[in-house]
Amino acid sequence: MAKTFSILTLGCKVNQYESEAMAELFEKNGYMQVDNDTDVADVYIVNTCTVTNLSDRKSRQYIRRAKRENPDSTVAVVGCYAQVAPKEVEKIEGVDVVIGTSERSKIVDLVEEAKEDDKKINIVRDIKKDRDFQFIKIDENFHKTRSYMKVQDGCNRYCTYCIIPYARGTIRSRRIEDCVREAIRLANAGYKEIILTGIHVGSYGVDLGPVRLIDLIEAIAEVDGIERIRLSSVEPNIISEDFMRRAIACSKLCDHFHLSLQSGSNNILKAMNRHYTKEVYIEKTKIIKKYMPYAGLTTDIIVGFPGESDEDFEDSMSIVREVEFSKVHVFKYSKRKNTPAANMKNQIDGNIKIKRSEILMELAEEYLKKFRKKNMNRTCKVLFEEYEDGYYLGYTSNYIRVKLKSRENLINKIRDVKILNDENIACAKLL
Repeated sequence: MAKTFSILTLGCKVNQYESEAMAELFEKNGYMQVDNDTDVADVYIVNTCTVTNLSDRKSRQYIRRAKRENPDSTVAVVGCYAQVAPKEVEKIEGVDVVIGTSERSKIVDLVEEAKEDDKKINIVRDIKKDRDFQFIKIDENFHKTRSYMKVQDGCNRYCTYCIIPYARGTIRSRRIEDCVREAIRLANAGYKEIILTGIHVGSYGVDLGPVRLIDLIEAIAEVDGIERIRLSSVEPNIISEDFMRRAIACSKLCDHFHLSLQSGSNNILKAMNRHYTKEVYIEKTKIIKKYMPYAGLTTDIIVGFPGESDEDFEDSMSIVREVEFSKVHVFKYSKRKNTPAANMKNQIDGNIKIKRSEILMELAEEYLKKFRKKNMNRTCKVLFEEYEDGYYLGYTSNYIRVKLKSRENLINKIRDVKILNDENIACAKLL
């Protein structure tokens, strides 16, 4: 009988990508993946997140839950929480292997060594001096119509609220030729869209010399069969007239940008150690709209950062009105131990954070509806991904979810449609 494994994943798209890569390693070594909600496994991998204190707590809960499911199992803990607190993780009852955010390609051997020798293994090391991009190649994970491609790791920004640079190390970029080879494999497997992901995607190439993100986009756009390239979260500093002209010329970059904002107040942006002002941010969104008038612009905003006054909060409201985001992810500031912001004076009362969050989400919903209405009666290209309850569902290039009925099997096909309404999942018709 095959040995079984289960992966519990917390956190970002990068973690999800890396979990899929680790799953393939186990499968190649004769293991069978089982459902972590219904089945008991021989091996549990907990891929942790550490972006907030709550993330740490959830990671610990997942670790303990795994051992409860099968006391005889081998539990491996990987990811950001394991990287920043390896000794703390090692002390949790039931943990057998601690890896962190590097050396994950060794996970199968380490799990089997821990089981065979009945010992704990902790290989977490300081990654601050790492300069080479590490990745686990995914060969057979062809289950979707869109694929994430990890192209970058690490961050050099050190925002005052963020622990991630300590968990992921400095910027390391994947070489363009490696990315192109993976794009070719994905195209041969039938994928139409690639989503470029990483910890700080906008910094891609700064460690490779005269190479930047737009160079990578252009290279992948040359791959036959890849019809769309989508960016995960980027910072506004990558946007320029030259970037957008080149993006339009290669024609495959989706008109959807998740531009991290975090605050509309210059006072708070400075306190956060963000590397732009609200004026610069607004100018970047205008450049995008100049070249892509119907672009979906999404962002993150933190409310209740230490020292945020009513005027600072109003600045965040104001920028939402001016930019007219298609979606805003609103977060209440949460202290993260071992970050400068956790020790700042003028921490904001929790009730104020809740109120500001509610007000901002209500405003964001207003502009989400306005964006959908703007796209009504437009002709858009949709990549269809699912069939559910009689409808084919997919996303436009600017990230509006669409549904329609068709006698033709539309899965993994891109079609021109006309959007008929501004509902949460917009009805459309084929053209």
